[in-house]
Amino acid sequence: MTTFIVANWKMNPLTRKEAEELFSFFKKTTDKRGKVIFCPPFPYLHLGENLNLGAQNCFPERKGSFTGEVSPYMLKDLGCDYVIIGHSERRSVLGEDFFFVKRKVETSINAGLTPILCVGEEKREGTDASGEIKEQIRSALERVSFKEIIIAYEPVFAIGTGSACPIEVAAERRFLIEDILSQMKIEKDSVPILYGGSVNAENAKGYLLEGGFQGLLVGGASLEKEEFTKIIESVF
Repeated sequence: MTTFIVANWKMNPLTRKEAEELFSFFKKTTDKRGKVIFCPPFPYLHLGENLNLGAQNCFPERKGSFTGEVSPYMLKDLGCDYVIIGHSERRSVLGEDFFFVKRKVETSINAGLTPILCVGEEKREGTDASGEIKEQIRSALERVSFKEIIIAYEPVFAIGTGSACPIEVAAERRFLIEDILSQMKIEKDSVPILYGGSVNAENAKGYLLEGGFQGLLVGGASLEKEEFTKIIESVF
């Protein structure tokens, strides 16, 4: 199975010049090695020509009167092959519910994009992680026809905190996700499962070798040239 590293730049960098410098650097160092996917903000997507491109979000309609939104079909036309869907920041900050996430998954697939579906529990302790993750996956994928999809396990307590999820705990969640997929009659070996949440050059390889993940979803570290290069080199 292909190993993926997804760079989620979130709402960064602030200027086009900074984005151009990042892309220029990574075009020289990644050279499409493995599957390194760059997900910059919408205004910078066109700067990532000749790299594997993904978007951070989309709207679940082909076109129409939706001021400020971006269609998956537009993203495909720009050269994107992937789109992040269901990130916890959009679920919690922007109120995206299960049905809205499901519609995004369906419309993106119809547009020819591969969804990167984010799932993960809210708190480290005191919650039913299996119930949260099961609902997120089932609500997004039940009765959805797809050829390719990626699932990214991102525990909310580890995102942007500098405190990554222990590898053994993350591995348990990977087994849980595989079990949920099997229950849904989805061939688990055909769905790459990535880990995300305070990934750095020191822990990156461990999530693959010890945790059994097929890749990583990298946030803040993907904006740091040397750090992200070290992550890539440790994986490929």
